Amino acid sequence: MRRNQRRGLPNPLVGLLLSVVAVVAVALAFRGELPFRDHYTVDAVVPTANNLRSGSAVRVAGVEVGKVTRIEDLGDGSSAARIQLRIEDRGLPLHEDAVVRIRPRIFLEGNFFVDLEPGSPSAPVVEEGHTFPINQAKAPVQIDQVLTSLQADTREDLKLLLRSLSTASAGGGAEGFNASIPFWQEAYRDSALVNDAALGRTERDLSGYVAGAGATAEALDRDPAALKALITDLNATAGAFADEDEALRDTLEELPRTLRAGLPALGALNAAFPPTRRLAMALRPGVRSSGPAIDASLPFLRQARALVSPPEARGLAADLRPAVASLAGLNRAAPPLLRENRALASCQNEVVLPFTSDEIVDETFPATGPIFEDSFKTLPGLAGESRSGDANGQWFRVLISGGNYATPNGVGGVMLSGQPLMGANPPPPKDGRSPLRNDVPCETQEPPDLRSTPTPVAGQRRAQVPAGAQPAYRRIQADAMAWLKAQLDANPLTKAVKVQSEDLPAARVEELAAELRSTARAKARARAAEEER
Repeated sequence: MRRNQRRGLPNPLVGLLLSVVAVVAVALAFRGELPFRDHYTVDAVVPTANNLRSGSAVRVAGVEVGKVTRIEDLGDGSSAARIQLRIEDRGLPLHEDAVVRIRPRIFLEGNFFVDLEPGSPSAPVVEEGHTFPINQAKAPVQIDQVLTSLQADTREDLKLLLRSLSTASAGGGAEGFNASIPFWQEAYRDSALVNDAALGRTERDLSGYVAGAGATAEALDRDPAALKALITDLNATAGAFADEDEALRDTLEELPRTLRAGLPALGALNAAFPPTRRLAMALRPGVRSSGPAIDASLPFLRQARALVSPPEARGLAADLRPAVASLAGLNRAAPPLLRENRALASCQNEVVLPFTSDEIVDETFPATGPIFEDSFKTLPGLAGESRSGDANGQWFRVLISGGNYATPNGVGGVMLSGQPLMGANPPPPKDGRSPLRNDVPCETQEPPDLRSTPTPVAGQRRAQVPAGAQPAYRRIQADAMAWLKAQLDANPLTKAVKVQSEDLPAARVEELAAELRSTARAKARARAAEEER
């Protein structure tokens, strides 16, 4: 045998190593975790362990982040127990206001797990070994408890409630309920603030409130007839609100803006209450001693009263007192109002009025007057057209037809027109919109630039019918004209309208445009003469 041959491990050592590996594998299989590992553990006192066992899952938002490692009975005769939770790193951190709930995996009993809410980020983070108190733990509701609660009268009330909900959801109630959902967040927030304020500031505030509510309920129960009349009147009031639902809806729409405007004032008022309360407490000794002080001052007041009697100065002082107080208040309030009025008048004189008197400078589409005239000329025509109609619809109708010119519209299509487009107006501004600064007065703002030069239309082409398609085009044109003439002849109001298919010469178009402009000027002069008279 060679001396340098490598020797293997002894058989006893190999067996020992295999035994150790087997023990470790079995431990990992049954425990599901690595040994000698540092774990984050916390305790929680729960109203009942409720079929929890060692190894039950701990979940955060449905994700398993740990398990229950120990359950201890408190031994005080109640069902309360202390449970130890081992939390993985992905379930951290936990805050002091965390909530522990025991929930079933299935509805009709079964395995239970711990549903852990980590708490709000604003609360302090707890250290390992922390114990959550029993008031932060919730026990599950069992199915037998639900069934026990649904007695005969309760079931009847539940039926009435469901019928009322069905009635409320009908006729647009469901849509209104859905429309109210965006406002729930603020409502829940404000309700939480009200509930927190209802707890009071001292130890007996809530119990005093409950006692007062009990006395109120007892007083209501003492006179059923009056309570019935109150409910009847409330029903009549609700019916009156329902009759004015549109006005109530408008009021409710204004309510958020009113609250937003009033909340700062209410906040300032709420902040003023503590110092006011302290002031009232500090004034109590003075108020208690004011009675003897008044008694001691009465002789002096009797003598002073004679000094300010009507024969002396009291009459004049009484006459001047209202006027002096009103003038002083007016003087204090007038300067801010006058400053705002000056800024408003200056803005109107220096910016608004000069702007309305300017004309838009455009050689292609010239203006026919200043802005305050041009901007309203379309309104009379639109109003007159919209009023011209009968039960069959409007008298003014437009027959959309194809044009001889095709222009790309920039979105993958073309626009047809009977005449070539002269340009695009107003053109896109080169330097963006006119500068508007919120930190300087209106009277110093730069006026807008009214000069306008239309941009040329790119890609415009004249559409022509090929020579080979002229006969078919003429037939289609003749059919369309015949149909249009039949439609016009069928209506007594349009019987006098003539239809022709000949092309209108450009010179005739210019003549018609000149006639329209001349008629418009004559009407404008007539209106001006009528206004002067």
